[in-house]
Amino acid sequence: MDRTKRRRIVETAFCAAAAILLCLGLSLWQPFRMAEARVFDLFATLSPPVAATADDGDGDGGIVVVAIDEPSFAEIGLQWPWPRDLHARLVDALRQAGVRAIGLDLVFAEPSSEAADAALAQALGPDVVLAADESVIETPQMSQLIRTEPLPEFVAAGARVGLASVSLDPDNVLRRVPAAPDGFAAKLLEAAGEAPVAAAGGLLRPMGPARSYPTVSYYQALDPGTFLPPGFLKGKIAVVGRSLQMAIPAETGGADSFATPFTSATGMLVPGVEIQATIADNLRHALTLRPAGLPLVAGFVVVAAFAAAFVAFRPADLWSVLAGLCLVAAVFGASAAAFFGLRLFLPPLAPSLAVAAVLAPLAARDITQERAMRRGVIRAFGHYLAPALVERLARDPSALKLGGERRELTILFSDIRNFTTLAESMKDEPERLTQLINRLLTPLSQAVLDRGGTIDKFIGDCIMAFWNAPLDDPDHARHAVEAGLAMLAAVEGLNAELGAELGAAAPKLAVGVGINTGTCVVGNMGSATRFDYSVLGDAVNYASRLESASKECAVPLLVGAATAAAISPGLAPLLVARIAVKGRSGVAPVYTVLSVEPLGDEARKRFDVAVEALLAGEGGGDAACFADRPALAGLHATIAAREARRNAKPLKEAPHRMEAS
Repeated sequence: MDRTKRRRIVETAFCAAAAILLCLGLSLWQPFRMAEARVFDLFATLSPPVAATADDGDGDGGIVVVAIDEPSFAEIGLQWPWPRDLHARLVDALRQAGVRAIGLDLVFAEPSSEAADAALAQALGPDVVLAADESVIETPQMSQLIRTEPLPEFVAAGARVGLASVSLDPDNVLRRVPAAPDGFAAKLLEAAGEAPVAAAGGLLRPMGPARSYPTVSYYQALDPGTFLPPGFLKGKIAVVGRSLQMAIPAETGGADSFATPFTSATGMLVPGVEIQATIADNLRHALTLRPAGLPLVAGFVVVAAFAAAFVAFRPADLWSVLAGLCLVAAVFGASAAAFFGLRLFLPPLAPSLAVAAVLAPLAARDITQERAMRRGVIRAFGHYLAPALVERLARDPSALKLGGERRELTILFSDIRNFTTLAESMKDEPERLTQLINRLLTPLSQAVLDRGGTIDKFIGDCIMAFWNAPLDDPDHARHAVEAGLAMLAAVEGLNAELGAELGAAAPKLAVGVGINTGTCVVGNMGSATRFDYSVLGDAVNYASRLESASKECAVPLLVGAATAAAISPGLAPLLVARIAVKGRSGVAPVYTVLSVEPLGDEARKRFDVAVEALLAGEGGGDAACFADRPALAGLHATIAAREARRNAKPLKEAPHRMEAS
C-alpha cells in the first residue's frame, strides 16, 4: 500500500471518528433535540391514523367529541360557567343515547349551587370520568406541585377521576402521552370496559388538525333524538369539553388548547378535548411510538458515518455528491420505515449530519488538492501547450501521467537554415537578431499549438515539439505534418513582411522541418528538484536527423516512413530520397508533403516510380510528364538536379544513398 493511500485511509478514519463524536454530542443538546422533534412532526403529519367513526360490530363505535362551542352558547343562551344541572341533563341524555363512557374534560373543583351540584352528583356513575388537574407553582425558594380534584361528593357518587394535564416539550408542542398512571384518557378507557394496549409515556401519534374527530355540539347532545341521526351515539365514547369552531391561532393561544405536530402546518391549536380523545385512541389502538435510546441512536450514527467514509475514500466528484445525497435519503428512509413499520422514532438528523461531517471536509480536501494540481498543470504546461489543451488538462488532471510512460508519438524538429551566417551578419546588432528570431519563432510555435502539439523546448533557433502527449491525439501524425506545412507558410509570410519593410536589405529566412513517428518514453525528465515534461527515444533522434537531412535532400520538410504510412492516404507523402543514418544499419526512404490537399493515388505512385528511377541512376523521365501538376513537376526537377549533382561527384556510398548525421 503506497503512502498516499495510507494517508487517505487515516484521514478518512479520523473524519469518521470526529463526525461520530460530534453527532453523539449534538444528540444530547437540547436545541438539536428540538430540531429532531421537528422531523418527528414531519413524519407524524405525513400519514396520520384515522379515527374510528362507526360501530364495527363489537360495540366499538370510536370516540365522539361533544363540543362546548359557539352554536351551543347561542342555543343555550347562558354565560360560562354553565349550571351543573345542565351537565347532569347532558350525562343522562348521552347515557340514554347508548354511549359506553362519558368523559367530562371539565374540572369541578369548587361548589356551585347546592341543587345544581346535587343534580350532577345524582347523574354521575362509574361510566363517567371527571377531570383533575396538576399545576406547578414556582417561587424563588421552591417549586410546588398542586393537584386540583373534583368535589368529594362527585367522587362519592361513583365517578372516576382522571388527570387531564399534559406534558409539553420545551418548544411547547405536545408530542408525548402523559406518563401518569391515572391519566384522563386511561380512566376513560377503563370506564368503557377497555384496557390500554400501549404504555403511557410514549410518543403521541396525532389524528390530524383540529376537528379531526367526529364532533357534535353540546346543545345537540342534550337532545340527540331531535338533532342527531338515530343511533349516532350508540356504542361510542363521548368526550365533553371546550372546542370552538373558530380555530385558535397558535400565536394567540387559548385556554385548554395546545400545539401539536400539525400546528406547524396549519398554524392552529388543537382543543384539549380532542387531545384527550387522541391520547385515548393511541392507548387503545397501540399507536404510540417508542423514542430510540442513546445506544440505538449511536449505532445509527456509526453506520451512517462509516458508510460515508466508504463513499469518501475515492476522490470527490459528482458521483460522490450523488452518493452522499443517496446516503442521506437512505437515512431518512430508514427512519421513516422505523416510524411507520416498527412504531419507533429513530431520529435521522444526527446520522445525516454524520454523513455530511465525513463527506464535507474530505471533499474540501480533494477540491483543494485538485485546484492545486490544476494550478500546477497550468504552471507546468502553460508555456508549451495550446490554451485549450491546458484547460482540458486542468479539468481532468488524471489524463496526465507525469511519471513516464511509453507512447507512440510524432516528433517535429524545426531549425532555421543558415542561422550561423545570419547571426554573423548581425553580430553588431544582437538586439535586432533577437527580435528577428522571436518574430520568426512566434508563428512557428503558434503553428504547433494550433494543431494540438506540445512544445518540448527551444534549442537556440530550433523548435522541438511532439503530438499525442500529454493528451491523446489519434491523428497525431497528420497534425504534425499540417503544423510543418503551416511553418513553411509562416516563413514565406514573414519574408514578404520583411521585404516590404527592409527592401533589398531584408534577410531571406528559411527553415527545415523533420518529422518522425515512433514509440517514445514521455514524462517528467530531470532531477528531483528541476525537471521538464519531455520525450526520450530513438524516434526523437531520428526526427532530429531528418531535420538535418532535409537540406541535403533539397526539400524543406522531410518525414520518416512511419509518419508517411500514418498520414496516407489522407495526405500525400512523396518519396524524395533514401538515407542512411549514423548508428543505424541500412537505408530508409524519406518523404515530403507538398500540401494538405489530397493527391490521387495514381499520380503519387507515378511520382514515386519516377523518383525510384532517379535514385537508382536510371533517369526518372522528364519533369514535363508532370506538367498537369506544377508542384510535382517542380519537386521532380529538384530531385533530378540533386541526383545529377550527386552522380557527378560520387560519395563513398552508393549514388542513391545519403547520410544524415
